[in-house]
Amino acid sequence: MSQVVEPIRGPILDEPLAAGAVEAPRLARHQIELDDGHLVGVTVAGRGVPLVVVHGFSAEGFLYAQSLSRLVKMGFRVVAIDTAGHGATQGLPLTGASLNDYAELLGRAIDELGIERFVVAGHSMGGQLITRMAATRPERVMGVVLIDAIVGDTWDRMVHLFRLYPPLLGAVAGLLLVDSAAVVPTFSDPRQAAKLVRLVAPTLAGHVVQPWRLLGPMLTILRSRASRYALDALCEAGVPVFVLHGAWDLPVPHRTARDAARRAGGTLVTIERAGHSWILRDPETLPAIVAELLASELGEGIRTSLRAAGVRKRYPTLEDVERVCYVESARVFSLAPADSRRKVVGRHRRPRYSWHTEHVGR
Repeated sequence: MSQVVEPIRGPILDEPLAAGAVEAPRLARHQIELDDGHLVGVTVAGRGVPLVVVHGFSAEGFLYAQSLSRLVKMGFRVVAIDTAGHGATQGLPLTGASLNDYAELLGRAIDELGIERFVVAGHSMGGQLITRMAATRPERVMGVVLIDAIVGDTWDRMVHLFRLYPPLLGAVAGLLLVDSAAVVPTFSDPRQAAKLVRLVAPTLAGHVVQPWRLLGPMLTILRSRASRYALDALCEAGVPVFVLHGAWDLPVPHRTARDAARRAGGTLVTIERAGHSWILRDPETLPAIVAELLASELGEGIRTSLRAAGVRKRYPTLEDVERVCYVESARVFSLAPADSRRKVVGRHRRPRYSWHTEHVGR
């Protein structure tokens, strides 16, 4: 186990900018239509290796805009997809829908965008969905990043208790509300608090107008099948799995992360003094952790996948990468923002959180 005493800084700019300004990519929001007419919301930015990002329950992809814009600088084309019943994506039927149905919708959206090989990351409920989706197409997945995900043996046992005594789910929902309220650093960082409020406001307004949209996902979580089968499938397929989890996550205990890393034969990254939604509270920590993983196992997983697809160059170009990661004339190419760069006031800072990493085997 290696302790990171001084976390590395967030994405480093290739060239210095004028004092007081940094370069940040724009993110373009779209609503696409699948073959069956289902409408799906996506947020896209950057070029390079596809990084598919899936949000947590009651959120939407654009809420993670601050972290996503920093990840673009690392050579990713970031594609955040709204799950069913969230953001700009139509819901699924209240009766009969399962988490596999939600995951299958994500997979169809990825196919519609023309993405052939990709890294995928999911927060909370999004982590459960990407685990199931990746298990059905492991040959296309370069790496899986689970962020405070509701997967693992401990979470499966919790769901069983929720079924036996539903008020326990209410208690977990209450803890999530407390955690969400603590996300906005009102006094410690007023500027960051203002940015989060601007991002969250449209999402909250949508829930107020259509509160029933969240009922489907809640019922689906209650009747979900155990996650261990999907984690086992990822392990058997040799997919690199990275489990990031807050040490102080009360709604989804840290033990769930250790269970998931053990089952998947993956890497566990524990974020010190962090709750469930640390990824929203501090936009610098996730990019810094990803940068560290790119220098080790995640980077090797991407290189292995590229070599298997026929890219033999030591330093492949963007064209080399995109040739094997996307189908020809992929739809996602047309969704990039017209003006991909802008200058904004302020500089990226050190990550708020520290973390330590350990490799967990089965």
